[in-house]
Amino acid sequence: MRPVGSKYLLEEPLGRGATGTVWRARQRETAGAEAAVAGQPGETVAIKVLKEELAGDPDIVMRFLRERSVLLRLTHPNIVRVRDLVVEGELLALVMDLVDGPDLHRYLRENGPFTPVAAALLTAQIADALAASHADGVVHRDLKPANVLLQQYDGQMHPLLTDFGIARLADSPGLTRTQEFVGTPAYVAPESAEGRPQTSAVDIYGAGILLYELVTGRPPFSGGSALEVLHQHLSSEPRRPSTVPDPLWTVIERCLRKNPDERPSAENLARGLRVVAEGIGVHANSAQIAAAEGVGMLLAPDPAPAPVPDTPGSAAPRASACCSPPTRPPRRCRTRPARPTPPRSSRRAPAPTTRTPRPASCRTPAARPAPPTPPPS
Repeated sequence: MRPVGSKYLLEEPLGRGATGTVWRARQRETAGAEAAVAGQPGETVAIKVLKEELAGDPDIVMRFLRERSVLLRLTHPNIVRVRDLVVEGELLALVMDLVDGPDLHRYLRENGPFTPVAAALLTAQIADALAASHADGVVHRDLKPANVLLQQYDGQMHPLLTDFGIARLADSPGLTRTQEFVGTPAYVAPESAEGRPQTSAVDIYGAGILLYELVTGRPPFSGGSALEVLHQHLSSEPRRPSTVPDPLWTVIERCLRKNPDERPSAENLARGLRVVAEGIGVHANSAQIAAAEGVGMLLAPDPAPAPVPDTPGSAAPRASACCSPPTRPPRRCRTRPARPTPPRSSRRAPAPTTRTPRPASCRTPAARPAPPTPPPS
């Protein structure tokens, strides 16, 4: 068994992904005060060990340490809890609760699509998790079925969203020179594919893709290459399957809007999906059916979406010709005051001068000199 730090032992791999390997592990001793969960010796946990190329990147190590407090405080019934973070030499690892169940990607492959009602209710719980993380300023950025784990509670499926912060950690300057976005091509939002400013609306787009896949068994966009798939995210509209009820399609269509400002907030998405689930069920009454048909009114956008740090448009504004760098107090754009008007006897027309124009944002019209007055007759 391989040790991870002084407190954990890796036992067997559970799965491998683009950013690392998840292991079943055992706790050797109680974790320190810096951990979110102290745990007990002998307790079974899951540990994601990041790939060596990530662990060897100094920028990622700094991000890892900087994100520690954010990841450790992120708790919700539909989020896999991060218990501890380990930094040792060139090893970076996240210690998490062990979820005994398959991921959603595997479940779909083995069991086929969900019913519209089941898909709506499961996605509503995922939206609950997103609402909690967005309220804490954390954007997932890689929402897909493989990052949703399923656990059975009282005969019902309970989804738990995992891998929070991994995309954010892996999005380092040293790695993104060779890739234009962080995420999986089939689930990436148009603004991410284009390198435009990103907010929590990218997670809503991912939730729409996931919901579409739950009811059809496949994502709405596919192709022979990643570039072809990204092009469809930018320019194509998803085809509506005949098996999707009108209210549920309204939700999917709103989540997949190309303009991120038109997508609903996570909180409104969760509320709308539950209304839809009640209204399309076999036992729905007339009031529930009417509420589901009007679900579009519930899908209001987030007035203040959480920004994704370190992406285009999220950094502090660059200095302009009249403004100082962000580390210094900004200077005001000043306008030279008009000169006092000389006496009539000595007044002359102003000599023509050539000036370098200021930026439009700082340009203020100067006071015009009075026109020359003809001498008295």
